[in-house]
This record gives sequence, C-alpha cells and structure tokens, in this order.
Amino acid sequence: MKNASKIKKVTICGGHGRNGIKEAVEKVELNMGNVVSIVGLTGSGKTALINDIALFANGNTPSGRTVLINDKVATEKMQNPAENPIALITQHTNFLSDLPVKKFLETHISVRQSENPELTLQQTLDFANQLTGEPILLQNAMTELSGGQARALLIADAVVVCSAPIVLLDEIENAGIYRTRALELLKQYKKIFIFVTHDPVIALLSDFRILMQNGAMQKLIVTDEEEKEAIKGIKKLDDLLVRLRDKMRAGKHLTKADIVM
Repeated sequence: MKNASKIKKVTICGGHGRNGIKEAVEKVELNMGNVVSIVGLTGSGKTALINDIALFANGNTPSGRTVLINDKVATEKMQNPAENPIALITQHTNFLSDLPVKKFLETHISVRQSENPELTLQQTLDFANQLTGEPILLQNAMTELSGGQARALLIADAVVVCSAPIVLLDEIENAGIYRTRALELLKQYKKIFIFVTHDPVIALLSDFRILMQNGAMQKLIVTDEEEKEAIKGIKKLDDLLVRLRDKMRAGKHLTKADIVM
C-alpha cells in the first residue's frame, strides 16, 4: 500500500442525526496510533458511522458527514481496492471460497507483493492464533473456520498483510476472541483502530470513545485517569472469565478455587 505511510490524520466532520438536527459533535480528529471506540445503544447509528468512514463520505450519505484524509477529501485513487487505506472487519465472515488458509494467505500476500512472503505468512498466523482459543491450522479450509477464528484471521490479515493504516472493527467481542490481548497486540502497531463495541473493556482501553444517539455523534469522551484505574479491576474480572471459559471448553469441572480474581 504505497500511500499508507502518507496518512497522518483522519477527520470526521459532523452531519446530522435521523431527526435532521445537527450533530452535537462537530468534528473528530483521529491521529496515527489512536484507538477509538464507538459506543451507544443498539440502533443508535454506530455501524452507520464506520460505514461513513469506510466509504470516505463526502456529504453523500444519509448522515451528511464528510470524512477527510490529511484535511482533504479522499481521492478516487484511494477508493481503488489496491490503494484503499481502510480495512473493515464486519460481523459477517462467511467465505465463498473453500481455499485452505495457507492458499488464502499466500494469494493475498502475493497481491500485496510482500518482500518476505514466508515470514509474512507465519507472522499473520501467529498473530491470529494469539486471539483465538482453538488454533488455526494452515490446512484448514476457510469455510471450516469458526466465527472467532475467521475474525481473528481477518484482523491479522488486515494488520500484517494489508498494512492498512486505518482498521475498522465491528463488534469483535461477539466472536469470542481474546479482547484484552487483541487490544494489547493492536496497540503495538501505529495505526488508527476504530471499534464499534458494547464492551466496557474495549471502550475503556481506547483513547476516547464516541457516543452515538439517534444516528448522531452526541458526545466525545476521553478516557481519564479515574477510568484508567477502573479498567485495572475490570481487566482482572475479564481475565478470570477468560480462564473459566477456557477451562469449560476443555471439558474440566470448575471449583470454588477457580472463582478467584
């Protein structure tokens, strides 16, 4: 992706909500390295917002928003799949191809012209397998992957193979992947990550969150020191639940000693 390194900032210029009233949040600036969450009730417009970003909205979507790249309207070249700087990981991961995982990755790596295809393939697989409980094997068919495995592989593909500077993730907590681990891994990459989420762990580990109501950006909430302290306790609880889930998946019985943070 030739132009990836040239992207420094994404700006979302507010439009209006479903009632036609101007959005309370007039502008949101996202810089490289930011991790951002979009939160709100079901039907509040969260997915519509990331779709606006994915489409480089220019006043031509129902919200009337404009998305700027480095303070300018996106060029037609950016909308070319080979040059598009955005990777969108949705809730829908049905594959039409039954290619083995290895062939799927090799094909994509070839298209992206990686300098070291074998290393890129291994790094992608290793990244994916840190996010999911059941390991993904290179000989697995893409159509055989579970929802969590598929989402983990697509996230790894977007980060490692595509090197997309802007990654949009729609409710990854529903796929059963390791959320805390995912955030820790993603923060190692200097990209813009935008999560649509109902999960407090993801929201509080973000730099800030955009609250959606009635189809509009209603509030911008920066994660403050008090919330950063609160997330320490929430992460302990989340880690406990992950351990319990893994033990149950392995067919083991739970004891009172397991319910200790």
